[in-house]
Amino acid sequence: MPNDFTIRLLVTSDIHGYIYPTTYRDRDHTEKNFGLAKIATIIKEKRMKEKILLLDNGDLIQGSPLTYYHAKYKPNTENPIIKIANSLQYDWAICGNHEFNYGLDYLKEAIQQSTFPWLSANIIYSSTKEPAFGTPYTIKVIDEVKIAILGITTHFIPNWEEKKNIEGLQFNDALLTAKWWVSHIRQKEKPDVIIVSYHGGFERDLQTGEQTERLTGENQAYTMCKELGDIDILITGHQHRTLTGTINGITFLQPGHHGRYIGEICIKGTKQEGSISSIHCSANLIEIDESIKADQETLSFIDDFQEETQKWLDQSIGTVIGDMTIKNVLHARLQDNPYIEFINNVQMNASGAAISNTALFTNESLGFQTNITMRDIVSNYIYPNTLKVIRISGQDIKEALEQTAQYFTIENGNITVNPAFSYPKPQHYNYDMWEGIEYELNISNPIGQRVIHLNHQGAPLQLNQQYDVVMNSYRASGGGNFNMFKEKPVIKDIPIDMTELIANYIRERKIIKATCNNNWKVVL
Repeated sequence: MPNDFTIRLLVTSDIHGYIYPTTYRDRDHTEKNFGLAKIATIIKEKRMKEKILLLDNGDLIQGSPLTYYHAKYKPNTENPIIKIANSLQYDWAICGNHEFNYGLDYLKEAIQQSTFPWLSANIIYSSTKEPAFGTPYTIKVIDEVKIAILGITTHFIPNWEEKKNIEGLQFNDALLTAKWWVSHIRQKEKPDVIIVSYHGGFERDLQTGEQTERLTGENQAYTMCKELGDIDILITGHQHRTLTGTINGITFLQPGHHGRYIGEICIKGTKQEGSISSIHCSANLIEIDESIKADQETLSFIDDFQEETQKWLDQSIGTVIGDMTIKNVLHARLQDNPYIEFINNVQMNASGAAISNTALFTNESLGFQTNITMRDIVSNYIYPNTLKVIRISGQDIKEALEQTAQYFTIENGNITVNPAFSYPKPQHYNYDMWEGIEYELNISNPIGQRVIHLNHQGAPLQLNQQYDVVMNSYRASGGGNFNMFKEKPVIKDIPIDMTELIANYIRERKIIKATCNNNWKVVL
């Protein structure tokens, strides 16, 4: 007798530590439309009706003030995001690139606390060549249907991550590793369904196949669809996009970030005499809107820790004299402003370097109000960056300014943001603003010829001279296509998170002044 079956897989990705439906920017108790507690409501409703499989596709344990507070101040206590994932009975998790931000010991402890396996086939120990985390793949048998799921992580991590956080690890090419393991699984396990869960995104347009970014290897999902062939489903992430569809017969999905959506994959087929006679996969996204309320049981599991985090965020650090707010993010990127100058001053103070660069990471950055709290600091400086001082030439500085100037384009006679920095993923963090030099960018000029004024200490910057520059660890590694910084001599390493450096700088002074020396601007 033919046996029809339906298997449902629910997918989260890039949750980044958000459980409560709050941005943490204030104590507003209005539920926002995201967070794992709201996702939990969907999971529980689905589970009441049928059996489901539940997968997280990476970047789970890092990103929110709650997980930052845990990692920095309470690392020896139960991990709140893992506690919630355990309660929701996840079946698997994939290692994302941000899983390494708090160090290997923190990641290993999170994995140890998990009641579900973590999968990553292409992250291995350099010495033994054995998988570093969990197992490359697992097998599930549901209603006599054998499902194989393979975990893969973008291998571009060493280009961003601090070396101490990935010491002893080897990151093999995600595409090549997936090919090998898919072939191995097919031959050894003979599964009915193969799923690849890849913490990485698409490097090409889904319809035309045209290149949408530099082909660095960071994202390889389109090529996977074209070259893996022998799989049924490809789950993706990393880019924070919301995508479903089919390429080359492979059903793909990417469920956004912060729990704004949950992905759903339905596998239907007929099994007869021990083999699959037909199979159909479909994917859709469930949006988390006002009609979906946060699951109270999920919230209750960490309500004490949530309140502890909120009290920490409410700590007053100091006072601003003057205006250090950001009212218009585009304007703040077109000419020098007090908030960016302040961050650069903190970096120069911590490092002793006379030249600094930094970015306004997101369009949600508001700068500092008169009374500065920890909430203000972590809401504006959202990444756990440390600092490095690297020695670079004047030519490197000029090339870096030309790279950062690509952030802008001209539309209807006005300067606006180059769409490449907004799609497929917002990359506002890849536009730098500098202190310690004087410069002007003219966006009317062709790309590569936009630096029209570049001085240091009142005289033209010498292109063949060496300068010590402080920047965050991501940028110092060349992250964001700043290849001119790669492999440059590290003069000083400051292994303290910028949020702590900012807080300490303000605490020591108690009162800071909003200053702006107008050392740079962007013009038509």
